[in-house]
This record gives sequence, C-alpha cells and structure tokens, in this order.
Amino acid sequence: MIRRFMMVALVALSALAGQAKSEMTWVDTPFGKLPSRVYYEIGKHHVQGVAVDVKNKCVYFSFTTSLIKTDYEGRLLGSVVGLTCHLGCIELDAETGKLYGSMEYKDDAIGQGISGAAAKSRANSFYIGIFDTRKITRPDIEAATGGVLKAAYLKEVVDMYESKVRNAGQTYDHKYGCSGIDGVSVGPQFGKTSGKKVLNVALGIYSDVNRADNDYQVLLQYDPAKLEAKARPLTSFHKYGPKKADKYFFAYTGNTNWGVQNMEYDAYKGYWLLGVYNGKKPAFPNYSLFAIDGKVAARKDVLKGFDPVQKGLVLTLADDGMKDARTGIRGWNAKADTGIESLGQGYYYISNNGKTKNKVQYCDLRLYKWTGNQENPFVELK
Repeated sequence: MIRRFMMVALVALSALAGQAKSEMTWVDTPFGKLPSRVYYEIGKHHVQGVAVDVKNKCVYFSFTTSLIKTDYEGRLLGSVVGLTCHLGCIELDAETGKLYGSMEYKDDAIGQGISGAAAKSRANSFYIGIFDTRKITRPDIEAATGGVLKAAYLKEVVDMYESKVRNAGQTYDHKYGCSGIDGVSVGPQFGKTSGKKVLNVALGIYSDVNRADNDYQVLLQYDPAKLEAKARPLTSFHKYGPKKADKYFFAYTGNTNWGVQNMEYDAYKGYWLLGVYNGKKPAFPNYSLFAIDGKVAARKDVLKGFDPVQKGLVLTLADDGMKDARTGIRGWNAKADTGIESLGQGYYYISNNGKTKNKVQYCDLRLYKWTGNQENPFVELK
C-alpha cells in the first residue's frame, strides 16, 4: 500500500512538473541556456534553501525534512528522506560535489512542529550536514543509513542555545538570542576575493524586541576540510565535531525574526548576501536582504547593546541599497529568505515559495539578473 501511494505521488509530481515546464522558457546566459524557472512541490514543510549545479544541470531543494534533487525541468532525480530535524539553508561546493546544510534538532516551537512531543525528550543537537551529491542517484535514500550524509556536531551552538546570559541587569535565555543555526555558505576569507575557502554558518536568532544584545547577525567560521574530517553518519545523535569555531563574526543589521534564513557568497559583487525575515524593532529599518562587503576585513570593535561591554570581530555592510538615516544600516526589501543561488556574473536563482490550493508547499525557483536598483537589486528574466 505504501509503495502504491508513493508511486501515485510521484506520478502527480511529474504531472505538476509538466505543467511548470509548459510555462518555463529557456534564457541565454554566459552559462548556456538556463530555465527561467524550476518548479517543485512536496509535503507540508516549506522550502528552506536551494542550490543549483550548472555543471551537472540539476537543482537541490531543502524542504525541511527532506533533500530533493531534480533536473532543470523539475523532474525528480533523487532524494534524501527520513530526517526528523530542521534542514535549513543549503550550499553546494561545485568543485567537490559536497552540499552543506544546517541541521537542527531542538525543543522549541520549530522542533515540536517537526517531531511533536519527541522534540522535548531528546537532546538539543545542532549539526552541519555534508551530503555527497554524487551518490544521490535515486529517490528515498535514508538519511541515516543511505551512505550519502555525514554530520559534524556543533557543541558551542548547543551551549549558546541552552545558556542564560545577563545583559543590562536582566537575565535572558539563549546567548546572542541564539535559536540554533540556519544560513550557510562557502567563500573566501573576509577581506579577500580569492584563496582558501571557508564555511560560514549563521546563527538563527529569536525575535525579541525587549533585549539589546540580539541586534547582530552572528557568523561562525569553519575550515570545510577539518569539519568533514570530524563528521560521522547520523545513525544516532553523536557528538563528533569541532570543539569550537575558528572565528566568530558580527554583522550589525538590527534584530531579525529567526536570524539569517539564507546566506550566499556572491563572487560577482564580493558580497555575502543575507536573506532574512523582517525584524520587528521600530528603531531599525528591518530590511529583508542585507549584504556584507566581503572585500573588507573584519575589525575588532565594541559591540552595540552589550552591558557589560563585549568586543567582537565586526563586519561591514556593503555601501549599497537603501540607507536608513537613523542607524546607517543599508539593505533592500527584496526576497531571498527561502533560497538564493548566485551563479556568477550577476545571475541568480531566487526561491518564490507558497502553498497550493491543497496546502502542499512548493518552490517556484526563478532566474534573475542584478540591476543595482536601490529598492530591489534583481530583475526577473523570462
């Protein structure tokens, strides 16, 4: 019965992909002809991130508890299933075929929404998942036993999530407002445009208008090779991973809702793009997209909003987009919160997500070009 149900579901998805195909056009780009859109829908959990492999002409979608691989026309090529965590932003290293993803097993509303009461009885655990995309060659590969996924445990994120801190005489849960991790991206060290690659991992940060020590996006930096050397298959909630990040960085954006949802290094502009859900503090502009200028090295500085005083490595937002007169913060009201892929030379795929009439989640991935427009830097290519 289960097999029959799955076959029916796959037929339905193929039909939907065919509908999307009829509305899709091919666009001439420096990377050959690319589809103007790639459509996929599945399940009850919304898309969390995307990655596009131009060399092998395939697309990856993180749908929270599963990783989906399709061709350019939205036809299913493979999938990794059986995750009981929040699989968030994903990032493909095209040179190695490794795909990185943030993975959260936690006891808050998100964890309970995925795993129910079990989320409160298991240990809070945060991992960087490392998928070998060359082995994702069929649907329904089990995450724990399928041989395609290893994960590195991030103990310091667990510690931040579970800690209590004092600031301005008040006690708060979660250091820096840490709700776990989400945005991940690979690129050069801050202050450089080439050289050895690093993996930056952004904390998720709770929305809280009543505290002042949660107004930075916090990025933890790792050496990808060392991270993979520590990683193990997720047959259990193991604790194999680095003792700590190589470095911490801080980007002053104002508090946002759940922190950096998607992060993407863009070699064309030298930016680290941060897609977020808008914040709620009235003192900030609450943009939905920020850009860290990756060409500028981090500086050691006093962090705003911390009492007692705390210093950190502070990053510089790009001198681009709209500028808030009160805070000097720059950004855009542009959507990049459920997936963005920088292809190079100013071309991007950006996720447009939603629900069908039957309440099935979908990702309508569309092709864009950079315009530099102050209010919206992307124009759709059709």
